[in-house]
Amino acid sequence: MRLVLKSIAVLAISGMAVFWWVTRPVTSDASVLAGLEPDLARGALVFHAGGCASCHAADGAEGDARFVMAGGRSFPSDFGTFYAPNISPDPDFGIGRWSTIDFYNALHHGVSPDGRHYFPAFPYTSYARATPEDIVSLHAFVMTLPATDAPNRPHDVGFPFSIRRSLGAWKWLFHDPEWVLEGDLSEEELRGRYLVEALGHCGECHTSRNVLGGLNYARWMAGAPNPTGSGNIPNVTPAKFDWSLSDTVEYFTSGFTPEYDTAGGHMADVIENLAQLPVEDRRAIALYLKRISPVE
Repeated sequence: MRLVLKSIAVLAISGMAVFWWVTRPVTSDASVLAGLEPDLARGALVFHAGGCASCHAADGAEGDARFVMAGGRSFPSDFGTFYAPNISPDPDFGIGRWSTIDFYNALHHGVSPDGRHYFPAFPYTSYARATPEDIVSLHAFVMTLPATDAPNRPHDVGFPFSIRRSLGAWKWLFHDPEWVLEGDLSEEELRGRYLVEALGHCGECHTSRNVLGGLNYARWMAGAPNPTGSGNIPNVTPAKFDWSLSDTVEYFTSGFTPEYDTAGGHMADVIENLAQLPVEDRRAIALYLKRISPVE
C-alpha cells in the first residue's frame, strides 16, 4: 500500500509539473524585432486592416473619436462576457508604458507584459500571423493616438474559465499560427490571405467553434452562431457567397450589397475599416474568398 501511495504521489507531482510546463506563458525577446524601424503610414494601414477601432473605440464613435482607444465594448460568449481594454497611450490606464516587444508578445503570443495569458477574445490567434514589421509600425502608430484615462472593466468570466494559467493548455490545443489556405496562390491572393487570416482576423467571427472555443478549421469561413445570441454570422465560402468580384469590392468600399441592401451591425464597422484600405487590398480580400474551400 505504501508503494502504491508513493507511486500515486510521484505521478501526481509529475502530472502537475507537465501541466505547469505546458501552460507557461511563452514570449519572444527583443531580438526578434532587431533592426526594424516603424513606418507610421504602414502602421495606420495595419490599424484599419486589423479593425482596432471596431473593438477599442467607443460604440458608435465616428470621425476622430474612432482613434480614441478607450475600450469598454462588451463581447458576450459561451464562457462569459469580455470587455475591450484601453489601449491608448495613457501610461496608467492604457499601454503607454509598453515597449515594442511587449506589444509584439501581446499580439503574437497572447501574453501581457506582466506574464499573464490573455483570453482569446483578443484575437491573437490570428494576429500571430502578422509580420514583425507590421506590428512594430502598428505600435508606433497607436502611440501617436490620443491618450485617455478611461479605466478598464474587468471581464465577467466565472470559474473555471477565469483561471488564466489554464489558457496555456488552450493555446497548446488551438493556437496554430499556420496558414489555413495553402496552394499555388497569386501575389494578390497571398495579400488577401494575409489580410483575412492575419490582420483582419475574419475567421474569428465567420468560423464556428468547438465546445472549448477553438476554431473549427474544417468549416473555415462557413458561418457561425452570433455570440450575441441574435442570428448567425454568414457563410462566406464559395458554397454560399457567389457575388462577383466587382460587387464584393463595392461592398467592402460602401457597404452596399448587389441587392441594394446595406451592411449592418458589427459588419458596418468592418466596412468602415476596409474602406480606408487601398482598393487593391479590398480586391485581394475578394479574390481570397473565391479561393477558399466551399463549405455547405
